[in-house]
Amino acid sequence: MSAGTMSDLVEYPIDGVLDLHVFSSRETRSVVQEYLRACRARGILRVRIIHGKGRSVQRGMVHRLLDAEPTVLKFRAAGDRSGWGATIAHLAPPEV
Repeated sequence: MSAGTMSDLVEYPIDGVLDLHVFSSRETRSVVQEYLRACRARGILRVRIIHGKGRSVQRGMVHRLLDAEPTVLKFRAAGDRSGWGATIAHLAPPEV
């Protein structure tokens, strides 16, 4: 998975943790969708999406995306020290 524009592509690790701070807000939809797809393909079914606390705009956007994504079984705010700043999504296993 890559971050940035075509002229400055950067490899982003697919390890179950997506930090949206490194992406622009206009990239959020495609980045989250692609990251979830890549995680499922690798058998990573628990994904932490770090969206930040701020004014909750990005969190709301992420939650709407997750709610509409058929491969997401459930999601919730992270219950650790990050609290409202991250969301945990549980994905359906890839079809065999």
